[in-house]
Amino acid sequence: MSAQEVLKQYWGYDSFRPLQEDIIQSVVDGKDTLALMPTGGGKSLCFQIPALMNDGICIVVSPLIALIQDQVAQLKQRKISAIGIFSGMHKNQIDIALDNCIYGDVKFLYVSPERLQTTIFIERVKQMKVNLLAIDEAHCISQWGHDFRPPYLKIAEFKKNIPNVPLIALTATATKDVRQEILMRLEMDSPSVFQQSFARDNLSYSAFNEEDKERRLIKILQNVQGSSVVYVRNRRRTQEISDLLNKNNINTTFYHAGLSADERSKRQERWIKNQVRTIVATNAFGMGIDKPDVRSVIHIDLPDTLEAYYQEAGRAGRDGEKAYAVALFNLKDIESLEKNILQNYPAIELVKKVYQCLGNFFQLAVGAGEFSSFDFDLLEFQKRFDLPPTETYFALKVLENEGFIQLSDSFHSPSKITLKVDNRQLYDFQLRNPKYDSFIKLLLRMYGGELFSTFITISEVNIAKAYSIPLKEVETMLSNLEKFDLVIYDRQKDKPQVTFLTARHDSKTLPLQIQEIDYRKAKALQKAQAVAHYVQHEIRCRTQILLEYFDEITDETCGICDNCLKKKKRNKQVIEDEDFANNTRQKIKLLLANGAMSLQLITQIMQPPNTQIFKDIIREMIADGAIAYDGEGNLKI
Repeated sequence: MSAQEVLKQYWGYDSFRPLQEDIIQSVVDGKDTLALMPTGGGKSLCFQIPALMNDGICIVVSPLIALIQDQVAQLKQRKISAIGIFSGMHKNQIDIALDNCIYGDVKFLYVSPERLQTTIFIERVKQMKVNLLAIDEAHCISQWGHDFRPPYLKIAEFKKNIPNVPLIALTATATKDVRQEILMRLEMDSPSVFQQSFARDNLSYSAFNEEDKERRLIKILQNVQGSSVVYVRNRRRTQEISDLLNKNNINTTFYHAGLSADERSKRQERWIKNQVRTIVATNAFGMGIDKPDVRSVIHIDLPDTLEAYYQEAGRAGRDGEKAYAVALFNLKDIESLEKNILQNYPAIELVKKVYQCLGNFFQLAVGAGEFSSFDFDLLEFQKRFDLPPTETYFALKVLENEGFIQLSDSFHSPSKITLKVDNRQLYDFQLRNPKYDSFIKLLLRMYGGELFSTFITISEVNIAKAYSIPLKEVETMLSNLEKFDLVIYDRQKDKPQVTFLTARHDSKTLPLQIQEIDYRKAKALQKAQAVAHYVQHEIRCRTQILLEYFDEITDETCGICDNCLKKKKRNKQVIEDEDFANNTRQKIKLLLANGAMSLQLITQIMQPPNTQIFKDIIREMIADGAIAYDGEGNLKI
């Protein structure tokens, strides 16, 4: 099939967005490709369509579990076979998934970058017919970027296992330095580089210095109707602002990573379906969500980088209709930008101590634990080792950036089971254990023979209803079947996870790259300064400021940001003032054509709306020699 036919069959569109077709053709031609497209520009299609046009499987490297789950779910909805592998999955589940990629009809395999380093993954990939390697959020490979992820640096080494397979790297936020580092780190071979303008013709950017930000927020939402996202910095603020908006008759909910996965999903779904108008969220919200009719994105707390701001603001107006991106700030916010960055880089000794406590918390011996995942209760961890709350969180983030651990917010992964035995062995077990016979028969009736070959998602609640026993008893029976070595029971996960990406180090000799940490800290401060510059600028077009940050220089102004609108208003006032002055001059000359006249009489006859401006015009006319005083003190031509 052609690219156009694939687009129509699976997505129902008749035509591509700008640049999409050129990028797809580059990939189809087997060229390494770098695609830079703004948020909402349709990046995913640029690797999904060429992968569907060719035999084999496309491996997609993506940094976030939520993003992997979302993309896999979207592909499955379109009847496209896709699998995601990420930390927290049972090793047998990973094993079966990889087998399906070798022997089944899977078209897309989504993986976190950490997974590329494992021996089992590398060996299985060598047996796959890979047609494309896609690197999503490619800016994560750059230390100049705002989301640096060390495992991305290993991608070029992994690619040697699939020679002659083209690579496509995609990102929505990359400066010139980041682009160069992407090309260099991925060792791209004579790459084609495509960059769509970061300008958004329909998106009006504004930044207002406002002491009472909540009052201004309410006013904006009352004036700009339609769906909206309000971004705040912390979880507590999401509920506070949501409550405030609801009290002012603006139908609102809130969203943050501390809510259960089920609750987050429900709130997100209600907002997407316009059952609730506004969602107040931390930056945990929005990744992978494609809601086209968002009319406004309002930041009442400033993000740390313009990359983050551009990406979050860019969730407005994806349908091409007029939309608004508003940043509300005051002097305290500007001062906090630098303070927040410094807080992100705690003392190295604390980082080492947190790592030591982490190993003790999960009882890992030095040299053990590589790719082990655990449920992680941060509050309990801090309490047990008497660690300072805020500094501990950022110490964990440093450990993540250094590639020792991976943290994931709570995400929903339903329970799954698979049978470890064949039909005959299962029958023998049932004969010897009649207590479990009817329970096993129920499982086979509910979930079918696929239980023998793969992991099947189950619902303990539904099993309990069907078997007429309490939920707790179902969980016990499944656990007992696992103890009999009959099944693998991968229980539902709904908690944050921590994964050790390396075997545990001795904290005293933990190989932290201290110079690189200091370097990233300096770069982070520069990025924060760029945010302060953007919001405080009162004259220049805001789109121009953003484009310049991403090394896109243009003389064109957007004409719709707050600064452009102020300039238009000023220009209009100047024109109106000039028209008034010209008309006044003409009228004075007509009056004086009949003879000299006192200034008082001219004023009485003309009755100017602004006496001071009228006197200024008289003085200018005298200075220019157009009129003059005669010997009696009257004005004449």
